[in-house]
Amino acid sequence: MIKDFILPDIGEGVVECELVEWLVQEGDTIAEDQPIADVMTDKALVQIPAPFAGVVTKLYYAKGDIAKVHAPLYAVQIEADEAAPVAASQPETHTATQTSVSEANASGTSVEEFLLPDIGEGIVECELVEWLVQEGDTVVEDQPIADVMTDKALVQIPAIKAGKIVKLHYRKGQLAKVHAPLFAIEVEGGVSAPVSHAQELSAAAVNTAAPAASAAVSSEPARQGKALASPAVRRMARALDIDLSRVPGSGKHGRVYKEDITRFQAQGGAVPAVAPVAVASTVAQSTVSTAVASSVRADIVEPIRGVKAVMAKMMVESVSTIPHFTYCEEFDLTDLVALRESMKAKYSSDEVKLTMMPFFMKAMSLALTQFPVLNSQVNADCTEITYKARHNIGMAVDSKVGLLVPNVKDVQDKSILEVAAEITRLTNAARSGRVAPADLKEGTISISNIGALGGTVATPIINKPEVAIVALGKLQTLPRFNAKGEVEARQIMQVSWSGDHRVIDGGTIARFCNLWKQYLEQPQDMLLAMR
Repeated sequence: MIKDFILPDIGEGVVECELVEWLVQEGDTIAEDQPIADVMTDKALVQIPAPFAGVVTKLYYAKGDIAKVHAPLYAVQIEADEAAPVAASQPETHTATQTSVSEANASGTSVEEFLLPDIGEGIVECELVEWLVQEGDTVVEDQPIADVMTDKALVQIPAIKAGKIVKLHYRKGQLAKVHAPLFAIEVEGGVSAPVSHAQELSAAAVNTAAPAASAAVSSEPARQGKALASPAVRRMARALDIDLSRVPGSGKHGRVYKEDITRFQAQGGAVPAVAPVAVASTVAQSTVSTAVASSVRADIVEPIRGVKAVMAKMMVESVSTIPHFTYCEEFDLTDLVALRESMKAKYSSDEVKLTMMPFFMKAMSLALTQFPVLNSQVNADCTEITYKARHNIGMAVDSKVGLLVPNVKDVQDKSILEVAAEITRLTNAARSGRVAPADLKEGTISISNIGALGGTVATPIINKPEVAIVALGKLQTLPRFNAKGEVEARQIMQVSWSGDHRVIDGGTIARFCNLWKQYLEQPQDMLLAMR
């Protein structure tokens, strides 16, 4: 029978996506879980796998076309009785489950599967970066179990119960499926309700897809010249200039893992193209050596994926849809620096780093109450403007996975120390790549502290759908004239604003910046304005 594959809802309100590349052709025989196509949403590049095996009979879109969610993506011919073996195996699986339950009752413990939770943003799978425990380890509640990488960030998975790890279902580098078992844990207490047949089959499929590390290497070649591999594995192969179709995969249906590439390279599989050209003459040997050295210095081509790909798309969309204009000003922060220095020793701790940023955020929030248009958002065709009640001020962080902009929620209701504590938490999380998705959402205005790296003036790009962003230059000790006409050393910072000229004019941003400047240059005014 011929069955249409319906493009699933990828989440985040996405209703269409661009067909970037077909990984199969009409007439190809495909296996279950084999990658079929790469599609690009407005969030990230997503790989569509096959839910069942068969023969591809029709590809409904050409490369570059816009595919619709809930519409057919491709057609596949499958066996009419394909479901029969699955149905027949259900009683055996159920019996095994009942046996496990009986053993658990006898021992007073039970083995529970931890299902990988929905991490949000429409994510359906993630790469297992590292296990933080081993089989047999005893863990406590909330102990970190694994690091997984989504197309957004590095996420740490904690244990929801204390117990003993009895099974890790994936190896390092494999793609883990959302709502499928990630690991099994033996816990004390009563036995939980038996899982459904569908859950049992899902767990069985995951266990089959994640063989033990000692599994023998399969010599079965990848079908149709295409290797089954995750994006991370393909990226590794490209960096090493290895043809994946030549690498024997140890996974299901010949799926290739990073360990397979390492083994293949160690066995001499990645031989430079010039190696066979070996001749006796000294000149020929010199030519071969030069060619080998040249191959070592060859250009490296890497795909732009994950956070970097999302950032690139968002920045292009921002500058192409928002008319930016820039406004720069100079701040004399001498008094604020002195105030902060006097407070730092008393109020700083491991949980709270009293930097300059809490003062910048709190002063900005106070100024926003008088200039709410800086804290607004407009709809797509700029026919409506929404003045946001919450001051969720974002800060750009240069993390190891790319640029992230977490935001401190409700700055208008927080003290300077509370803002400082949130900034410390978000900075630590962002720099490790483990910032929560909720911390990245609902921002209303942003600050980019480019001065931390040494810059003075910048033209920041607005974090759409916000309408303004400011870049802070580095703090410099510079000579300035005082009221008596005397030259003295002052603490000077340049700030650079970018505004959405559809809703903000130059006069408005100048008056707003002057008020913000007043609060920072004269900290006593800021303290009096705080409730």
